[in-house]
Amino acid sequence: MKFTELGLDEELLRSISEQGYTETTPVQDQAIPVILAGRDVMASAQTGTGKTAAFALPVLQNIKRHANTSASPARHPVRVLTLTPTRELAVQVWEAVREYGKHTALRTTVVYGGINIDPQIKELKAGVEFLVSTPGRLLDHVQQKTVQLGQVEVLILDEADRMLDMGFMPDIKRILALLPAKRQNLMFSATFSEDIKRLANQILDDPVRIQVAARNTIAELVTHKVYRVGENRKRECLSVLLRSRELKQVLVFTSTRQMANRLSQFLDREGFSCGALHSDKTQAERLQALNDFKAGTLAVLVATDIAARGLDIEQLPLVINFELPPNPEDYIHRVGRTGRAGLPGEAISLVSPSDAESLSGIEKLLKAPLAVASESDLLRQSAVQAVALVSADEHVAALVAAPPRPVRHAPSAPRSAPRKTQIPALFLPPSTQVK
Repeated sequence: MKFTELGLDEELLRSISEQGYTETTPVQDQAIPVILAGRDVMASAQTGTGKTAAFALPVLQNIKRHANTSASPARHPVRVLTLTPTRELAVQVWEAVREYGKHTALRTTVVYGGINIDPQIKELKAGVEFLVSTPGRLLDHVQQKTVQLGQVEVLILDEADRMLDMGFMPDIKRILALLPAKRQNLMFSATFSEDIKRLANQILDDPVRIQVAARNTIAELVTHKVYRVGENRKRECLSVLLRSRELKQVLVFTSTRQMANRLSQFLDREGFSCGALHSDKTQAERLQALNDFKAGTLAVLVATDIAARGLDIEQLPLVINFELPPNPEDYIHRVGRTGRAGLPGEAISLVSPSDAESLSGIEKLLKAPLAVASESDLLRQSAVQAVALVSADEHVAALVAAPPRPVRHAPSAPRSAPRKTQIPALFLPPSTQVK
């Protein structure tokens, strides 16, 4: 379906057109008309299917009657409240809402923790119609009386299942008590657990249920591969895998902040342009890492599950699970960072014996086995993909030219000769191995 067929206002259609969108996704087809009609919605759709536009566009149209150019904050009370579980997702949603509504007089802003609260206070006091926030920082503003929620007309819970997983239920209940009883409620998420269904029963009024993909499914455009590797061989296998491909963006997931740091440092020593993203980083550091990764300054981003939601890169070609997540549903969100917007993607997992239980849980959740190969298969395929140079003196040594990397020294410093990596015979196809 085309966006022009949904009854959206000219200002919104103009913004959509400027971003190059003409055709809707299934979740947008189903959600936009019922939200425009004022119905409550409980929608489940896999990541990368356009959930943000599905709720942002009709909600912006419904509150556009309040748009005005008055300088008085009283003329710009909060009409829409969107809650997200992470700062990164909050920023992503706000950026989308800001773009969709840029040709209207509606004001939008985002508030989240980890940064100075004063600039946020200034924006809120000036008045804003569409507010995106994390639960904790919103309650900080409520306590300081810098935000009023008495005129909220629409409540949106984005990634509601993740908010419950992260323990935000008490905060959500406190926020709900501050909102008008009569309002429109929208719940959007990749999956819906039984806890989420109970929450929906408490806050939604005769909701329209939308499910555009079976629960706990993954995008069809994503190919999956599991390589069984030794526990102490993961880093070396990852390095070979990355070096064998000329990819500008690769997202690598770990389960802990400590491992993210150690792995990032290892890859940096190996010559890769690499950064780390996890909750121990300051908000400024996290945003800088995300911006550098999106811009292509960083070729590899090593992250914990904080990046499994809220990181939207349409052409991200590859996601690597250096460690499998302890929660099987997080696998869905991790691999959902690739294969977005109708483009193909690839998900590779390095699985050691200690990951066997996690792998079993993921396959049980997906109700399908993942394709499994051995460490030797990984090394052999990587050697085939790489550009192999055979030494004239050592007829069996294969040299793989490292992919182009940013210069790490000052411009005035002398350039060092490019290092060639010698690959042991184990890495090569059988025909080139030492007899």
